[in-house]
Amino acid sequence: MDEPDEYIDFMAKYRDWVSIKRLGIRDYTKPEEIVYHLAGIRASIDNHSYGILGIKTDALDSIAKEITSGKSRTAESFGSLIDALNSADVKRRIREACGSDTSAKLAVPYILNRALSEMGHETSIAQASMSKLYPELKLKPPRGMGRVGKKKGATPDG
Repeated sequence: MDEPDEYIDFMAKYRDWVSIKRLGIRDYTKPEEIVYHLAGIRASIDNHSYGILGIKTDALDSIAKEITSGKSRTAESFGSLIDALNSADVKRRIREACGSDTSAKLAVPYILNRALSEMGHETSIAQASMSKLYPELKLKPPRGMGRVGKKKGATPDG
């Protein structure tokens, strides 16, 4: 197999988070494949960054769903998202999910991004939207991550 001229490597190991993503870039590698790979790296980082800070993203996701419920995709609806984020109840819930006023400031863009996504708008390139535009792009399961089934007749002792 030919060796890639260029490559993108991403590796993270922090507590129980291990992520290894590698893409060899060859002459025939399409730009959309590179962007798709980078979007996966970004998603992995985004998904873990908030948790590392102790922010409860499930609570923030719930807020995003609530403030978008029944909203249309119009510009007026976008304005109502900002109004909802400024309500005393939402601010209190954000503070509870974050544990501090400092990290709560990071939660507002998170909720806004999730809310816009709930309404069908992406604020950055995502693998899901790339797959819709380029159907040939699909997530490939990592090597060595196949399911390990129980052997018939195996005992709990081994």
